[in-house]
Amino acid sequence: MVSSIAASLGFGSGIDMKKLVEDLSAASRDPKVARIASLNQQNQARISALAQARSNLDGFADSLSQMVSDGTLRSTPTVSDQSILGATSRAGLSADSFAATVVVNQLARAQTNYSAVVASRTDAIGTGTMTLTVGGVATTITVGAGNNSLDGLANSINASGAGVTASIIADEGGHRLILKGPTGAANAFTLTADPDADPALAAFATGGGMTQGQSAANAEFTIDGIAFSRASNIVDDVVPGMSLTLKKAAPGQPVDIGANRPLDMIKQTVGDFVAVYNQLKKSVLAASGMAGPTASLRELERELATLVGQVVTSHPTINKLSDIGVSTTKDGLLAVDEAKLAKALETDAGAVEALFNPRRDGGRTEATDPGIAFALDAIRDRAVGNNGVIDRVSKSLAARKDNLLGQLETVEMRESAYRARLEKQYGSLDAKLAAFKATQTYLEQQIKMWTNSRND
Repeated sequence: MVSSIAASLGFGSGIDMKKLVEDLSAASRDPKVARIASLNQQNQARISALAQARSNLDGFADSLSQMVSDGTLRSTPTVSDQSILGATSRAGLSADSFAATVVVNQLARAQTNYSAVVASRTDAIGTGTMTLTVGGVATTITVGAGNNSLDGLANSINASGAGVTASIIADEGGHRLILKGPTGAANAFTLTADPDADPALAAFATGGGMTQGQSAANAEFTIDGIAFSRASNIVDDVVPGMSLTLKKAAPGQPVDIGANRPLDMIKQTVGDFVAVYNQLKKSVLAASGMAGPTASLRELERELATLVGQVVTSHPTINKLSDIGVSTTKDGLLAVDEAKLAKALETDAGAVEALFNPRRDGGRTEATDPGIAFALDAIRDRAVGNNGVIDRVSKSLAARKDNLLGQLETVEMRESAYRARLEKQYGSLDAKLAAFKATQTYLEQQIKMWTNSRND
């Protein structure tokens, strides 16, 4: 009886037991769930603020590094005759002090050899071993039953890794094998048939069977009268910060090279740096201003604040952002003194450029001249690295989120059990009240009958 009454509370007694149970359950459950929901909302706000701060930090560091790596801030080389010589900039070019005259006397060449015409590229050419020697290093080339053809010999040479490229071209009446080595005199090569090889393979030896198209040679050039010899026509190790491409031999024809500095781009970069820094600082301030784990982001705030006064180059007087007019305002943001920036550019534009595009030569390295991008990368890497401030806060917030979910599950489980107890208790009460009511009705009927019988 009790279970059926509990299923529809209030049926027997007339009291709305179901509503009573719902109200009591809600009074117990709702404040607890609301409290956890509020804590979870606060935690989620901290997670979002941390994510925004990290995104801004990553974007700031990556964009600045990209500007340095892609040459946006580099001085641009100038060349008086692009048909003879080309030039591109690399980190370290000193535009304000560089000018030189180049004379290209000879281009670097690769040795080439070609065979006589062979009727078919798939016909047998003989079997055995051949020795390919490049720069004094010998490699064995094997022609067997499976590759006994012009195609097979070319494929074996290309697969040897010796540095010589073999190709086959169509010629009148058949095909020729072409061999080409790396540029530079030291990369001359020979291909010889071994003594026990089929005599027919001698037709593809460089010492008799094949004809030399050109010999290997170094590039020969002068810079301001100083002679240089290089194995390649691309020269990266002579002019600091500049890569030269020798295009044409022109003895006696001087080519002037120099560099232009992107002053407008440097000014814009300083302004962009300040604007993006301020956006990052505001996002970090917003996150660290919240109570809880994100408050420890003040450690990142302090590190970012050091950027303005951090020495990032080895220049004696212009080696930090504060030297070019970047300063910290009372609210922790950055501002630019345009007059001081203009004065620094006028005094030593190269030193200003080097803050963002540090020079790299024998005496200047990442240790001595990290540049502002490298310094910012270091701050970012420490913050997001294992046990860094962002890493720690992120783990703490994630653990807090899991803990709150666990608390909510526990509350729901306990409140469900509490509701079940209420239903059972009030179901039993309802049944008792119904029984009392039935007894009352019976007694009332008996009294009425007794009273009526007395009156009769």
